Amino acid sequence: MVFSVFISFIISQRLFELTIAKRNEKWMKFNGAIEAGKEHYKYMVLLHVLFFVCLIWEVTFFQKGISTLLVIYLFFFTIAQLLRVWSIMSLGRFWNTKIMILPNVNIISKGPYKYFRHPNYLVVVIELLVIPLMFNAYWTALVFSLLNIVMLTIRIRVEEQALMKETNYGTVFLRRSRFVPSKRI
Repeated sequence: MVFSVFISFIISQRLFELTIAKRNEKWMKFNGAIEAGKEHYKYMVLLHVLFFVCLIWEVTFFQKGISTLLVIYLFFFTIAQLLRVWSIMSLGRFWNTKIMILPNVNIISKGPYKYFRHPNYLVVVIELLVIPLMFNAYWTALVFSLLNIVMLTIRIRVEEQALMKETNYGTVFLRRSRFVPSKRI
């Protein structure tokens, strides 16, 4: 019961975020945005869909229960959610699940972006590990954390190349950590 409610909440949250992303994509394209990384986007979507399928399967098929460390995992999950909301709000209309770049626009460097380059990807790293661990789905946590590392290796490289080419990204972010908060430079 707890698992079903929790997963329903997360899936609803993702669908709401996709609505925001679609609205932002329309606005950005109207204003001349270009999309980078089209080639890998479908694989990223597939990774996230399969994450939920495998998580639900592992928990139900193997009748996994709630972890005894739930409070700890819930703490990290909550921090990740706060960071997600802060990231989305900081980027405003520039936030998207796709790599959408408006040429010659100054990069957003407020909110969590003031301290590190990819806070939203950090949220995903935390979630793909912590959500399965909340329900003792160790295989899902391991497999999808590893797959996500591969995906982010590709995605971040493509995103940063596009940002370097089209914006002031290099002068603002180049010396900031990707995932670990650092002092503003």
